[in-house]
Amino acid sequence: MGDRLADLLEPLAAWFRTLGIPDLIVHWGHPVMMGIVVLVMGSFTAYMGWRSRFIKDGEEVAKSRASHRQLAPWVFLFISLGYTGGVLSLVMQKQPVLNSPHFWTGSVVLGLMAISAITPLIGFGGEQKEGYRTFHAYLGGVVAIVLIAHGILGLKLGLSL
Repeated sequence: MGDRLADLLEPLAAWFRTLGIPDLIVHWGHPVMMGIVVLVMGSFTAYMGWRSRFIKDGEEVAKSRASHRQLAPWVFLFISLGYTGGVLSLVMQKQPVLNSPHFWTGSVVLGLMAISAITPLIGFGGEQKEGYRTFHAYLGGVVAIVLIAHGILGLKLGLSL
């Protein structure tokens, strides 16, 4: 299946190779950019979400929730694009795609983030809203833990190539 995915992406990877992008950028561009997204945007978004659960001032709660609600879709978009870019980077470097634990933790992150994104749409307005909010918050914590493992596995992968 990994070979099939690589075959599908090879024409795009070949086109990117013609651009003369330096090997250093092809190899380390994904981790640098994703590090910025996860460590800066992701951690701030998570902080604002958790902050809204612990502070008592209603106005501050509303501001924190608004910040979280505005930034979270962008974090999800950038992580989704980064996932795609990471896979394409492997294909450009002629490396196996599905053999890495880094690929699988990235896939898990995307899946969990998708579930987390759906949760507010189905439950934050109803009678069960606190249960959905709690589920959403703890799922976000699981995403953060998986992202830490993902980063470690990515660094290991990058140093091995």
